[in-house]
Amino acid sequence: MALLAAIALSSFVFTANPKGGLEVASVKVYHANARRYPNRKQELAFVNFNINADLSPLFHWNTKQLFVYLEAEYNNTKSVENSVVIWDRIIRRKEDAYIKFAGKNKYMFREVSTSFKDVPPANYVLKYNVMPYVGVLTYGEAARTSEAAEFPAAQSRVS
Repeated sequence: MALLAAIALSSFVFTANPKGGLEVASVKVYHANARRYPNRKQELAFVNFNINADLSPLFHWNTKQLFVYLEAEYNNTKSVENSVVIWDRIIRRKEDAYIKFAGKNKYMFREVSTSFKDVPPANYVLKYNVMPYVGVLTYGEAARTSEAAEFPAAQSRVS
């Protein structure tokens, strides 16, 4: 037990500061039908982004894997803070810890009020969670957009 406690405490000694870049290329909002309520209209946002991050400093002898995710942070029209995960990835090896990804959100991004109209711009943050073999989970931030991205007016989706 003492050895496990020493291993868990030693994880706090290793402090890594991974660096990365995050850029939002475009945000598009489309009208859609709600899944559960076909007569109810809602809006979906599609975010195109570029990630360039080196997370290899987070790997050491006690790192089992990393959970990396892109989060959209914004306030809705009622000034309620929202954080929505729109993309994620699990990294199990140090060799895979350099992320160079250009794409769009993996998960549905919709506003609870069903519309992005008059919603203030969103900031996007690349966050990580270090899962050790022994010890507590640690969280951190690898990159953040320099400017908030506006939600444009919704357009009809062309099939």
